[in-house]
Amino acid sequence: MEPSLIYKALSNETRQQILLWLKEPENHFDEEPYLQQGISFKVGVCVGEIQVKTGLAQSVISSYLLTMKNAGLLESERIGKWTYYRRNEKTIKEFADYVQKKL
Repeated sequence: MEPSLIYKALSNETRQQILLWLKEPENHFDEEPYLQQGISFKVGVCVGEIQVKTGLAQSVISSYLLTMKNAGLLESERIGKWTYYRRNEKTIKEFADYVQKKL
C-alpha cells in the first residue's frame, strides 16, 4: 500500500463517488444484465456502466479507474471484451488502519 497514491486517487470527487457506488453496487446499478450473463457484482461492475452513471467520457473514466487500480483501491477482471471493476477491500482496510494509527 502506497498512501500517497491513495490520497491522490481520493482527491477527486468522482473517483470517491465510484468507490461508494462499488461498495454496494446492487444499490446503484442494474444487476439483471449481469445475472443474464451468469455473473454477479462479485466480479465487478462493467466500465461502460460506470461511465454512463458518471456522464463523463469513456477515456476520462478509464483514466480514473486506472488511477484507482494503480493505488490499489480497485481490482479488475476481464471477461470477453468487457472489463469489470470491484473494490479491493484489503487495501481499503489497510489504508483506513493507516489513517487511524498514523494521523
